[in-house]
Amino acid sequence: MTSRAGTLAEPSDLIDPEAVSAAYYDLIPDVTNPAQKVVFGTSGHRGSSLDSAFNEAHIAAITQAIVEYRAGQGITGPLFIGRDTHILSGPAERTALEVLAGNGVHVLADAEGGYVPTPVVSHAIIAYNADPQNTDQADGIVVTPSHNPPRDGGFKYNPPHGGPADSDATTWIANRANEIIAGGNAEVKKSMVSPGRHDFLRGYVIDLAKIIDFEAIKKAGIRIGADPLGGASVEYWAAIRDAYDLDLTVMNPSVDPTWRFMTLDWDEKIRMDPSSASVMASVVARKDEFDITTGNDADADRHGIVTPDGGLMNPNHYLAVAIQYLYTHRPEWRSDAAIGKTLVSSSIIDKVAESLGRRLWEVPVGFKWFVPGLIDGSVAFGGEESAGASFLRADGTVWTTDKDGIILALLASEILAVTGKTPSQLYTELTEKFGDPVYQRVDAAASKEQKARLGKLSGDDITATELAGDPIIAKLSEAPGNGAAVGGVKVVTEKAWFAARPSGTEDVYKIYAESFEGPEHLKRVQEEAKTIVDAALGA
Repeated sequence: MTSRAGTLAEPSDLIDPEAVSAAYYDLIPDVTNPAQKVVFGTSGHRGSSLDSAFNEAHIAAITQAIVEYRAGQGITGPLFIGRDTHILSGPAERTALEVLAGNGVHVLADAEGGYVPTPVVSHAIIAYNADPQNTDQADGIVVTPSHNPPRDGGFKYNPPHGGPADSDATTWIANRANEIIAGGNAEVKKSMVSPGRHDFLRGYVIDLAKIIDFEAIKKAGIRIGADPLGGASVEYWAAIRDAYDLDLTVMNPSVDPTWRFMTLDWDEKIRMDPSSASVMASVVARKDEFDITTGNDADADRHGIVTPDGGLMNPNHYLAVAIQYLYTHRPEWRSDAAIGKTLVSSSIIDKVAESLGRRLWEVPVGFKWFVPGLIDGSVAFGGEESAGASFLRADGTVWTTDKDGIILALLASEILAVTGKTPSQLYTELTEKFGDPVYQRVDAAASKEQKARLGKLSGDDITATELAGDPIIAKLSEAPGNGAAVGGVKVVTEKAWFAARPSGTEDVYKIYAESFEGPEHLKRVQEEAKTIVDAALGA
């Protein structure tokens, strides 16, 4: 059967918004069922109301738990709240506002009642806490499941550092929320007091001049096509165009809870992942109309970069180019500022770091690990293989501590304006210098018990000494950058590597692999990776 990936969604693919909204209020979760409990992943609690995994009881309890957590931490400043365009984000924001008001928390919501991207909430928290006139500390909530399908909802907490909460905070909040739900939400306090208002858009857009060289973009006449993919950045792109007088077209300003204008992802589901060629098919089709074309997911924490000569860039490729450019065009950054990457990102970044004479700071999956370095300037760039990154302002101070797909999209135009070359052309130059790696992620079946064992696996449990004919030089279960557990293993040779991590949502484990020896070698690495991991798991 022919795959429909990359083709326009059909009526049968679309959600019934009314049914999804009704289920939010009508279905009551049973927290003795693991599938209906509050569980914080790397980016908050996510699920669908239709599965009793994201309902009013969840959000009321999570918000009450956040109120108690912030009180325990002595956080007394305002709480910034923003939502994306998912159908469940509106009801969830309303629930959260009622609980926050019931507990007397000073809340700042969007001045126009509009959508607020994830990085904009992070930016607002950081700006408030950096102001010496403010003696208290602000934090925030973002209501978004990011790039997830239209039926899903998401809810995440950002403490005063502005980035994703660490596992200590999220574990406490999730456990407390489940206790509250188990008690019938009797401990939840609610009120209908209206929130305070904050001009998120103006504050963020004006500040962009401190991190992006708009003069260079304008002078070079770069023609930009920006597609919000129906997400929260839609008003922001128009505002950026007007504020900086750019030749910028908002390719699709539509917002529709069904996302009927999207092309289907690899599994024929509607997703707003700008790093997916299938999702970005309609954007790529217009690549010759612009010098740089970009996409963002629903909360704009991810980016997709399209060039006329190269099409949609692999996220790893663009991260390598962005790093090479930024560390040679930001003279005010600290000379000892490291390059941050997750350990499943391409090792061409390692080679770029070495050529720049910069320290590589390799951490587990999850943007939260970059937060301390971005705050103190010791890490000037932090990036994930899944097309999420942020970097410092031109003066070397913190911009956001959450992923910012808007600045990464704008950076592509700055790179072309300043160098005269597209990011695709610059990546080709990097491969000519360092080699051309082949990278892929695949899934392998695993039971819940095997996934649990994989998550606790030590590098010492790997008995293999060779991988695809080369000696193994490292077996890692802790990240080299900060010594944190990776929740799996990474095995490295001089020519290739693989990493295996359990999926948080499915009965599979993910195998990330890369080879500098071509596709056939990569396939061998993947096959042997499965054999090595299965042996360690006793499969």
